[in-house]
Amino acid sequence: MKVLLINPPRENEIIGNNPSIIEEERGFNPPLGLLYIAAYLEKHTEHEISVIDAQVERLNYSSLAARISEFAPDIAGLTTMTMTLIDVMKTAGIIKQTDKNIKVVLGGPHVHLFPEESVNLRNVDYIVLGEGEEAFKDLLDHMDNKQALMNIAGLVFKEDGNIIHTGLRPPIKDLDRLPFPARHLVPYKKYTSLLSKGNIATTVFTSRGCPFKCTFCDRPHLGKVFRARSAGNVVDELELCSKLGIHDFLFYDDTFTVNKKRVMDICNEIVKRKLDIGWDIRARIDTVDEEMLKNLKKAGCRGIHYGIEAGTEKILKVLNKRITILQAQHVFDLTRKYRIPILAYFMIGNPAETRDDIFTTFSVMKELDPDYVHMTILTPFPGTKIYFDGLKNGIIRKDYWKEFAEDPKPDFIPPHWDELFSRNELNDLLVKGYKGFYIRPSYILKRIGALRSFSELKKKAAAGLKVFFMKQFTGRNIK
Repeated sequence: MKVLLINPPRENEIIGNNPSIIEEERGFNPPLGLLYIAAYLEKHTEHEISVIDAQVERLNYSSLAARISEFAPDIAGLTTMTMTLIDVMKTAGIIKQTDKNIKVVLGGPHVHLFPEESVNLRNVDYIVLGEGEEAFKDLLDHMDNKQALMNIAGLVFKEDGNIIHTGLRPPIKDLDRLPFPARHLVPYKKYTSLLSKGNIATTVFTSRGCPFKCTFCDRPHLGKVFRARSAGNVVDELELCSKLGIHDFLFYDDTFTVNKKRVMDICNEIVKRKLDIGWDIRARIDTVDEEMLKNLKKAGCRGIHYGIEAGTEKILKVLNKRITILQAQHVFDLTRKYRIPILAYFMIGNPAETRDDIFTTFSVMKELDPDYVHMTILTPFPGTKIYFDGLKNGIIRKDYWKEFAEDPKPDFIPPHWDELFSRNELNDLLVKGYKGFYIRPSYILKRIGALRSFSELKKKAAAGLKVFFMKQFTGRNIK
């Protein structure tokens, strides 16, 4: 059987509340979910597997249709995110136009949150819920008449007009038994990121799930129980990537620093094997200490992304962050001591947040003085506590996301928390926040002093000009 896994184009992406300058600079990450499934199928089946990442290959729909027709799959699996749902549906339509007998399977966070709505969409045959490696393999066994469909946990499909839900499949406990992502099936040399300075880069999951319960995050609703790979298994993957010429990594765990001993073991293993690599992590400030930072630096960590989100204790409690600004200041100082660059995340437009709260956040950003900040307006995403609370108390007046899941339209505008501010007011405030942080003489001088090449100077200067001339952005464009 011929199996095609597709990361659809991003031509009709629904942009939340991210500034366009950030979207333009984010580069491309490999579709690790698809690559894990591909590797699992290569190991456990004899099917012919192919992967198309239409985003990194910059395929339009005409080119994608030609590639699909050329491979002539029996079954096609599509990564499905809420914000790219329209592109997913267009891709599914192209697949069926190529051959109506090709089975179309959707997987990813969106279909986990909206399984019935997703299976009711045109050109969709099956939904795979949760982690897809085992369920997709079992579905292929069914198509080979080896397994009854009703016995496969983690599927949603239609039979005689009725929606059949076979129940959730437990998360995979032992992540070490999964083969490494099949990077050889995609043009891996095309993946770069802003943080990798233009070098070949890739993402790595050293764990799955998150033990924390921030109210703006959908992970708890997705059933993402925290599980971690062993240090040796993680570094085996890094070493394999290094042999492919990949030396820049972003550890894409929700929180890399959950378990200090495991972090230290990974660092020690990287040093032991003398891997010449650079890597960034995402961390919480309440899981980091000086000993960890010292070892991170020694092992090649060249950036830490901290989610601070707000500058007042009131809003931090609303978001259930369970951190303090004093903690943040202490950890930022320690991180700077070991010369590890800091990217800090902040949001405005949170529940109960006043104008004074927002300007306090802007002041705190400058006091913390990270190397970079990423600011956004809160988008109450489906599956988050904030979204459920908004529906319950009427601040979010209808179930926007469910309506979109049932009938995706390109003019959809994601909801915001409009308790105290209009969307335009929040846009104006966000522009003030960006300019207030980046257009400071002290910041500009610091960044000039950190430049390492003329090409980096040009890139940073271009981004700086975009911030300087920024007036307002509303989803897709800066106006």
